[in-house]
Amino acid sequence: MTATPVAHDAAPSQVSFDNVGKTYETSDAPILALTEVSFGVGEGEFVAIVGPSGCGKSTLLRIVLGIAPPTAGQVLLRGTPVNGPQPGVGMVFQAPVLMRWRTVLANVLLPIEILGKSSRDYERPARELIELVGLGGFETRYPQELSGGMQQRVAICRALIHDPSLLLMDEPFGALDALTREQMGSELLRIWAERRKTVLFVTHDIDEAVFLADRVIVMTPRPGRVALDERIHLPRPRSVRMKTDPAFAAHVTRIRGVLGLLPDDEDSSPA
Repeated sequence: MTATPVAHDAAPSQVSFDNVGKTYETSDAPILALTEVSFGVGEGEFVAIVGPSGCGKSTLLRIVLGIAPPTAGQVLLRGTPVNGPQPGVGMVFQAPVLMRWRTVLANVLLPIEILGKSSRDYERPARELIELVGLGGFETRYPQELSGGMQQRVAICRALIHDPSLLLMDEPFGALDALTREQMGSELLRIWAERRKTVLFVTHDIDEAVFLADRVIVMTPRPGRVALDERIHLPRPRSVRMKTDPAFAAHVTRIRGVLGLLPDDEDSSPA
């Protein structure tokens, strides 16, 4: 079967950033982290955010999560302003942050306990998620018995157990070695295709962003604002071999050019 591009242009916005700004008060002077950030994320869309350190990428996720209110503008989830923690949002951090004294299954069920729901009612969905990420048979293992990549798969299950409509991922593979990181990227796309969540994914890795996403939002140095909203014209499903495609290289080159990562004599705007 021939792979075809996935079109999300007609999808309604699940997340909308409307002139979002964020200033942090410090003992020395206020720090303007974000200013005039506006873009939308459609239902079921995979959007990556890249930019230099300190440009506010992670702050954007915290604002969506409802734990860091903006100081200007607003974020809307399905048209409703975000004014506090959002129960329909899952979060995956750079470190898995698993409880060492809890088994894989117990770690996945932790959000259910925090929400005051019955773990017994969610044990079957938890086991299905564990199977989905390729960890079937590891339900009774402890984090210290797992590799870094396996621990991050458990963290993804934990973020999905309450069936959120939106998944936020803050450099989830940043602490992994290059080979494991590449494998986890392919695994994430498989899980995304299966569950079709809306994903907002922060990364420093331009190749990773282009490989995973439908669109890549490129941020300027602090104060962060949108420098480029790059729609990725690559077919799905995607494989690592696609990274040798000239179209892939063109997207990477364009993004690197916007970030000022190309020598002056290189063309930063390939056709």
